[in-house]
Amino acid sequence: MSDDRYRALNQLGQSAPAPTSPDEAVLERVEARTGGKNAVVRFTCPEFTSLCPITGQPDFAHIVLDYIPDEWLVESKSLKLFLQSFRNHGGFHEACTLMIAERLVELLNPKWLRIGAYWYPRGGIPIDVFWQTGLPPEGAWIPDQGVAPYRGRG
Repeated sequence: MSDDRYRALNQLGQSAPAPTSPDEAVLERVEARTGGKNAVVRFTCPEFTSLCPITGQPDFAHIVLDYIPDEWLVESKSLKLFLQSFRNHGGFHEACTLMIAERLVELLNPKWLRIGAYWYPRGGIPIDVFWQTGLPPEGAWIPDQGVAPYRGRG
């Protein structure tokens, strides 16, 4: 990469193996350059996978991350690798959801962040987990996450 602002990125533009755990995963960031505007950035991961910490069986979720950056954006390839690292991670739905949010808040210190994790049923009961840092800035347009509640096959 020719731009000096991107020299610190170690995953973008090159082969980067999937981390074996979320703790091992490296999240990277780039300068936001939004001019102070309250632009909402959305990442959608409709095929998120982790493991039940008790049975080792896979759990699946549709995750929607919305945030309003301050100085930093998360570099998307590093986010993809971070989310992929949960495939071998045993954690309850709530813990996985909050781990994702907390790592992003720590990395980015955004003006605002929310996560919606729509987990597919386990034992016949879907579990949805929601969290946000607080109220969004006044005047920011926050779209609906667009994920319908689980209704089975009907």
